[in-house]
Amino acid sequence: MLKTIPTLIAEIRKNIQTTSAHDAYLSAQKEKSLFIDVREAQEVATSPVINSVNIPRGVLEMNIGNCTTDENQRIYLHCATGGRASLAAEQLSRLGYKDVWAIICQHSDVCSAQEKN
Repeated sequence: MLKTIPTLIAEIRKNIQTTSAHDAYLSAQKEKSLFIDVREAQEVATSPVINSVNIPRGVLEMNIGNCTTDENQRIYLHCATGGRASLAAEQLSRLGYKDVWAIICQHSDVCSAQEKN
């Protein structure tokens, strides 16, 4: 039986750390954190998030090492709705990164939270 994407993401979220954009930016004020935008380059060009590194979801596993090889680095992943961030968090955890968080909210909430903090 095939799974729908919402079903798959719901299953993944049971096994990853998730947070809101507001809480991620508050936490980042206390601890050095890496924010990765896993949206496609065209999406980022339209609405960038300052101080986020853009690594599209499709090439994240191959390019994460260019940003950090510290398995304990706190990493926050965000996208347009939280779906790709959740998939990305699962993959980075499988690679061995231990402090990975998916920001699960709309992109506009990420932009708002960043402006407030």
